[in-house]
Amino acid sequence: MGRPRQFDEQDAVVRATELFWRRGYHATSVRDLGDELKLTPSSLYRTFTDKHTLFLRALDHYRATESAQAERLLAADDRPIREVLRDWMLWLVTCPPDGEPGKGCFVVNTATELGTADARISERTEAAFEVTRQALRALLLKGRGKGELPAGLEIDGAVELLFTTVLGLRVRERAGHDQARMGTAIEVAVRALG
Repeated sequence: MGRPRQFDEQDAVVRATELFWRRGYHATSVRDLGDELKLTPSSLYRTFTDKHTLFLRALDHYRATESAQAERLLAADDRPIREVLRDWMLWLVTCPPDGEPGKGCFVVNTATELGTADARISERTEAAFEVTRQALRALLLKGRGKGELPAGLEIDGAVELLFTTVLGLRVRERAGHDQARMGTAIEVAVRALG
């Protein structure tokens, strides 16, 4: 009979997510993971099989938390649609007072680091991107329906423009660009809706 685990597996996934998010997949070694999670390599392999499997769990955790939070922020309440959109985009690039500057988005970081070379990772990044597109689509449709956006607004094109802007903002945030300049880009993107 094996010894019981002496650690919280979900806590280990959360901590691994933070490490992968900061450093990326390739720059994070099994030794780094062991040090961060306070696990021996054998415990790490016994629990998570390998680094790749733990990375997939980290992406899933991120999508279930950060991506879901972004989706909730985009859910239009009684505020004007442009205000909801502007606040959400500013939230994306504003580092919280207790957070690390320049982390960017774990999903965007992963997509730029690993591209489409790994089908399981690509599937997860694309699913996260689709959540964002659908949330944007719902917000714009609501805005058009309420008369806050032009009746002739081409929704699919506007979604792609905003989605591309968001990805660019996340990369710029990771690169440490000036938040005021990103704020200007956000204002222009929101005004472009008509």
